[in-house]
Amino acid sequence: MANSLQDQLLKAGLVDDKQLKTAHKAKKKQQKIDRRARTETVDETKQAALEALAKKADKDRGLNQQLNEKAMKKAINAQIKQLISSNALPKNKGEVSFNFTDGSKIKKLYIDEKMQRQLSAGILSIVKQGDQYEIIPTPVANKIAERDPQRIVLQNTMSSTVEETSTESNEEEDWYADYEIPDDLMW
Repeated sequence: MANSLQDQLLKAGLVDDKQLKTAHKAKKKQQKIDRRARTETVDETKQAALEALAKKADKDRGLNQQLNEKAMKKAINAQIKQLISSNALPKNKGEVSFNFTDGSKIKKLYIDEKMQRQLSAGILSIVKQGDQYEIIPTPVANKIAERDPQRIVLQNTMSSTVEETSTESNEEEDWYADYEIPDDLMW
C-alpha cells in the first residue's frame, strides 16, 4: 500500500526506477539524521489538522452552551406557564375597572371589589402570560419573579402605611369625622 502511488507513477512513466531509489535513500537518510539528532520533524499538515480540531471543539462547545441556555429558558418558561395556569384567579367578571401600567402603556382589567382591595393591599399580583394578564396570589408571583422578573406587571407590597393608619391617634380620627365620604367614591 505504501508504494502504490510510486507504482502508479512508475507504470504511468512519469518516474523511473533510479528516481524512486534516490527518493527512498533520501527519505531514509533524513529519518536516520532525525533519529540521531533526536529531533522531531514538524509536520505542518498534522499541526494544521490539530489546530482545526481545536477550533471545531471550541465552536462545538459554544453551540452546546447556546443550546443548553435555550433549553433552560424553555424549561423556565414552561414552569412559569404552569404556575400561572394552575394559580390564576378568574377575572373579567366584575364591574370595577382596575387600571395598571405595563411599561409605558396603561391597561385595564374588570374585577370585583374584593379583588381590587386585595390587589391594592398586595395580597394579589398581576403577571403577563403572552398577551394576556392574569391575577395570581403574591406568593406565586414571588416564585415567578425568581425565575423571570419581567413577567411581573403589578406587585404591591404591604407597606407600613397600614400600621401607621392603625396607630393614628384619636385626635386625627376625630378631625376627619366632620367630613362625609361619598358611597360611590373609588380610590
